[in-house]
Amino acid sequence: MIEFRGCAKVYPASDGRPPVAALAGIDLVVKDREIVCFLGPSGCGKTTLLRVVSGLVTLSEGEVRIDGRAVTGPGPDRAMVFQHFALLPWADVLTNVGFGLELKGVARAARERVAAELIEAVGLAGFERHMPWQLSGGMQQRVGLARALAISPKTLLMDEPFSAVDAQTRRELQEDLLRLQAKQAQTVLFVTHSMDEAVRLGDRVVLLTPRPGRIREVLDVALPRPRPPDLERHPTFIDLKEYLWNQLRAKRD
Repeated sequence: MIEFRGCAKVYPASDGRPPVAALAGIDLVVKDREIVCFLGPSGCGKTTLLRVVSGLVTLSEGEVRIDGRAVTGPGPDRAMVFQHFALLPWADVLTNVGFGLELKGVARAARERVAAELIEAVGLAGFERHMPWQLSGGMQQRVGLARALAISPKTLLMDEPFSAVDAQTRRELQEDLLRLQAKQAQTVLFVTHSMDEAVRLGDRVVLLTPRPGRIREVLDVALPRPRPPDLERHPTFIDLKEYLWNQLRAKRD
């Protein structure tokens, strides 16, 4: 369980610029094995929230607790998937996927076995020895997802991970994520600007206000799992997408 308790973040003044209040008064409980999507306007603190959970950013006020323990820094129980792949350009796919295990001191044979299994799971069998520059954007993001899963994290932190690929690939990656999350039972915090993606993936959608980000509303996504192939025609999907758009449009206007 992940608990946000009175979380606020103010980035201090720098280079003559005033302080920036990114987050204010965030209170939220995320249950184990839940997919929670964070949706809101640009600059509302969504990425900051993920970085706080990852331990890369320190709060100005409040705390985040995971299974009752305060987050004080990065840990192997959490893995982050970024928007821009962040692969090692000098390493092949097998090495990239096993990199986290290498940092943990796992023997080469063992980490390559785990990496090979995950490479197959994300649909890249046969590409183990390819370099990142030889892969499409969607394939690179599959490598990033496999690398995050390789260390068996309890929590996946995903910062707009599919926004840099085309629509067809994005849909395939969404389906990959849902399939792998159901199998491995991670908790997923997922930042997105897409209403469609938030409803398609999430058990709940957290709607944030403009900066400083506050929780405006938390919406349950009452759709079956596994998601049906005709999800776009489901009345709940249609109504929730429209509701989210109206809320975001009202804030913009």
